[in-house]
Amino acid sequence: MIKPYGSDELNPLFVYDSEEHHKLAAEAEGLPSLLLNSAAAANAVMLGAGYFNPLTGYMNLADALSVAENLHTTDGLFWPVPVVNRTDDIDAIKGAKRIALRDPNVEGHPVLAIQDVEAIEEVSEEQVATMCGQIFATEDKAHPGVATFSGLGRYVISGPIQVLNFSYFQQDFPDTFRTAVEIRNEITERGWKKVVAFQTRNPMHRAHEELCKMALEAVDADGVLIHMLLGQLKPGDIPAPVRDAAIRKMVELYFPANTVMITGYGFDMLYAGPREAVLHALFRQNSGCTHFIVGRDHAGVGDYYGAFDAQTIFDERVPAGALDIEIFKADHTAYSKKLNRVVMMRDAEDHTMDDFVILSGTKVRAKLAAGEDLPKEFARPEVAKILMEHYQSEG
Repeated sequence: MIKPYGSDELNPLFVYDSEEHHKLAAEAEGLPSLLLNSAAAANAVMLGAGYFNPLTGYMNLADALSVAENLHTTDGLFWPVPVVNRTDDIDAIKGAKRIALRDPNVEGHPVLAIQDVEAIEEVSEEQVATMCGQIFATEDKAHPGVATFSGLGRYVISGPIQVLNFSYFQQDFPDTFRTAVEIRNEITERGWKKVVAFQTRNPMHRAHEELCKMALEAVDADGVLIHMLLGQLKPGDIPAPVRDAAIRKMVELYFPANTVMITGYGFDMLYAGPREAVLHALFRQNSGCTHFIVGRDHAGVGDYYGAFDAQTIFDERVPAGALDIEIFKADHTAYSKKLNRVVMMRDAEDHTMDDFVILSGTKVRAKLAAGEDLPKEFARPEVAKILMEHYQSEG
């Protein structure tokens, strides 16, 4: 199987030993506490699950600035986005060497992890703005990633962590949430050697379905990992339970048996476009995947990124040999009325835009909310039905 990123073995930060886990949980009750923001909590979940291997905890300010500027930590580890624990309120943890990190997304704020505090540093507004410009390619507060990152807090708390639970993800998504450790184990159990990963924060329409099948065939893979984000999204995005149900229905009806693993991971969407595409590739390598699909405007939002910036970053800013996972670069896919099948638009040179069935997200939402069927060339009817029920219940 493909090696994890940055080490020979995967080193998840979740404490699996039950005796040690019990001891740490008891210790946490007597430690100074910090209530995390959702972004820091999501980072803890990803560290615990092994997705952010080989990191051992939260970055310090120098590493965060270095990663934002040149995609490397100060000691030379290639990494695409800062992994930080920021806050505005350090009163309860001043001078503490060890603190309990509490979960903002679960009632009662249980302890999510324990952190050894190596430093508490103040980050200036100018430094935050500079990092936003480098990570998101904009400082515009209308960008949801910039808005979130700008408001995370003016103190950076760095140091290694030990993770004690996976927040709400295991409870809310028991059939879908999987750690990188669990995905690697299942790939081994299935006997798969080549695995293509597909990232999604949306339901999958016909074009996404066919893209996975194209990649599966093109690289002669044994299976596809459909890996959906289960964390926080921007307003208007479709909730994870609805996406999960729609994707499961599509796979059940339209994919051959034993060719798809439907899983999810506990992270909040960054909307960082190219930088996030690289992060997605890195943690899919940690999950045991050999190939990763990067399509048009991957992890983008609005018109902040060029259509294929998330592909060119792998050629321009990812050092040769840094990642072992291979990138399957995909064009926009759409149903061709001429050919009566889904194609990559770059392969249909004799087509005009009128030859394709393309609907904007706004038009799709309006149709579903009005109870109108989506074209069968755009969406499987069984998938459209699940989405329609969601939009009509919202209305």
